[in-house]
Amino acid sequence: MRLWHEALIGSLPRQQLLGQHREAAALRGGGWGKKHATVDYVFTHSPYKLYQYHELIMAEMEKRGYRPAPEWHDPSYRGKNLPPDIDVQPVPRTLPIYPEHDDAYLQACLLNLANKGILIEG
Repeated sequence: MRLWHEALIGSLPRQQLLGQHREAAALRGGGWGKKHATVDYVFTHSPYKLYQYHELIMAEMEKRGYRPAPEWHDPSYRGKNLPPDIDVQPVPRTLPIYPEHDDAYLQACLLNLANKGILIEG
Protein backbone atom coordinates (compact mmCIF):
# COMPACT_ATOMS: atom_id res chain seq x y z
CA MET A 1 0.00 0.00 0.00
CA ARG A 2 1.35 3.40 -0.97
CA LEU A 3 0.00 6.90 -1.34
CA TRP A 4 1.60 8.38 -4.42
CA HIS A 5 3.04 11.87 -4.17
CA GLU A 6 0.17 14.25 -4.93
CA ALA A 7 2.15 15.89 -7.76
CA LEU A 8 1.85 12.58 -9.65
CA ILE A 9 -1.90 12.04 -9.36
CA GLY A 10 -2.74 13.68 -12.69
CA SER A 11 -0.14 11.54 -14.49
CA LEU A 12 -0.93 8.17 -12.94
CA PRO A 13 -2.03 5.47 -15.37
CA ARG A 14 -5.57 4.14 -14.95
CA GLN A 15 -4.55 1.10 -12.89
CA GLN A 16 -2.55 3.14 -10.37
CA LEU A 17 -5.21 5.85 -10.12
CA LEU A 18 -8.02 3.38 -9.45
CA GLY A 19 -5.78 1.45 -7.08
CA GLN A 20 -5.08 4.67 -5.23
CA HIS A 21 -8.82 5.23 -4.78
CA ARG A 22 -9.17 1.72 -3.32
CA GLU A 23 -6.23 2.28 -0.98
CA ALA A 24 -7.47 5.67 0.23
CA ALA A 25 -10.95 4.19 0.79
CA ALA A 26 -9.46 1.25 2.69
CA LEU A 27 -7.41 3.56 4.90
CA ARG A 28 -10.43 5.76 5.58
CA GLY A 29 -12.44 2.66 6.46
CA GLY A 30 -11.38 -0.37 8.45
CA GLY A 31 -7.70 0.20 7.72
CA TRP A 32 -7.52 3.40 9.76
CA GLY A 33 -4.85 3.02 12.42
CA LYS A 34 -3.68 -0.42 11.28
CA LYS A 35 0.08 -0.61 11.04
CA HIS A 36 1.59 -0.62 7.57
CA ALA A 37 5.21 0.39 7.10
CA THR A 38 4.63 2.40 3.93
CA VAL A 39 1.70 4.52 5.15
CA ASP A 40 2.06 4.70 8.95
CA TYR A 41 2.75 8.44 8.68
CA VAL A 42 -0.89 8.94 7.64
CA PHE A 43 -2.02 7.99 11.15
CA THR A 44 0.09 10.73 12.76
CA HIS A 45 -2.12 13.34 11.06
CA SER A 46 -5.79 14.22 11.23
CA PRO A 47 -8.01 11.82 9.27
CA TYR A 48 -9.22 14.94 7.47
CA LYS A 49 -5.87 15.06 5.63
CA LEU A 50 -6.58 11.61 4.20
CA TYR A 51 -9.98 12.91 3.11
CA GLN A 52 -8.25 15.87 1.40
CA TYR A 53 -5.87 13.50 -0.36
CA HIS A 54 -8.73 11.20 -1.39
CA GLU A 55 -10.57 14.23 -2.83
CA LEU A 56 -7.59 14.84 -5.15
CA ILE A 57 -7.80 11.24 -6.32
CA MET A 58 -11.55 11.41 -6.89
CA ALA A 59 -11.29 14.73 -8.74
CA GLU A 60 -8.82 13.14 -11.15
CA MET A 61 -11.06 10.10 -11.52
CA GLU A 62 -14.03 12.31 -12.34
CA LYS A 63 -11.92 14.30 -14.80
CA ARG A 64 -11.26 11.01 -16.60
CA GLY A 65 -14.93 10.01 -16.63
CA TYR A 66 -15.01 7.68 -13.61
CA ARG A 67 -17.69 8.09 -10.99
CA PRO A 68 -16.61 7.18 -7.47
CA ALA A 69 -19.46 6.66 -5.02
CA PRO A 70 -20.64 10.12 -3.94
CA GLU A 71 -20.60 9.06 -0.28
CA TRP A 72 -16.78 9.28 -0.33
CA HIS A 73 -17.08 13.07 -0.70
CA ASP A 74 -18.31 13.17 2.91
CA PRO A 75 -15.25 13.44 5.20
CA SER A 76 -16.94 11.32 7.88
CA TYR A 77 -17.79 8.42 5.52
CA ARG A 78 -15.87 5.23 6.28
CA GLY A 79 -17.48 2.77 3.90
CA LYS A 80 -20.67 0.74 3.79
CA ASN A 81 -19.88 -1.43 6.80
CA LEU A 82 -18.69 1.18 9.30
CA PRO A 83 -20.49 4.01 11.06
CA PRO A 84 -19.46 7.56 10.12
CA ASP A 85 -16.58 9.09 12.04
CA ILE A 86 -18.31 12.01 13.70
CA ASP A 87 -15.00 13.35 15.05
CA VAL A 88 -13.43 14.24 11.69
CA GLN A 89 -12.64 17.92 12.10
CA PRO A 90 -11.60 20.05 9.11
CA VAL A 91 -7.98 21.17 9.05
CA PRO A 92 -6.42 23.68 6.66
CA ARG A 93 -5.14 22.28 3.39
CA THR A 94 -1.38 22.35 3.12
CA LEU A 95 0.83 21.85 0.09
CA PRO A 96 1.74 19.10 0.06
CA ILE A 97 -1.12 17.65 2.10
CA TYR A 98 1.33 15.38 3.92
CA PRO A 99 4.70 16.96 4.85
CA GLU A 100 6.22 13.51 4.29
CA HIS A 101 5.49 13.99 0.57
CA ASP A 102 8.65 16.01 0.04
CA ASP A 103 11.03 16.03 -2.93
CA ALA A 104 12.76 12.86 -1.73
CA TYR A 105 9.39 11.10 -1.53
CA LEU A 106 8.53 12.31 -5.03
CA GLN A 107 11.77 10.82 -6.35
CA ALA A 108 11.10 7.55 -4.50
CA CYS A 109 7.62 7.38 -6.06
CA LEU A 110 9.02 8.07 -9.53
CA LEU A 111 11.59 5.31 -9.06
CA ASN A 112 8.89 2.92 -7.82
CA LEU A 113 6.78 3.65 -10.89
CA ALA A 114 9.82 3.33 -13.21
CA ASN A 115 10.49 -0.10 -11.71
CA LYS A 116 6.96 -1.02 -12.82
CA GLY A 117 7.75 0.25 -16.32
CA ILE A 118 5.82 3.50 -15.84
CA LEU A 119 7.82 6.58 -16.75
CA ILE A 120 6.48 9.93 -15.54
CA GLU A 121 8.35 13.19 -15.66
CA GLY A 122 8.43 14.68 -12.21
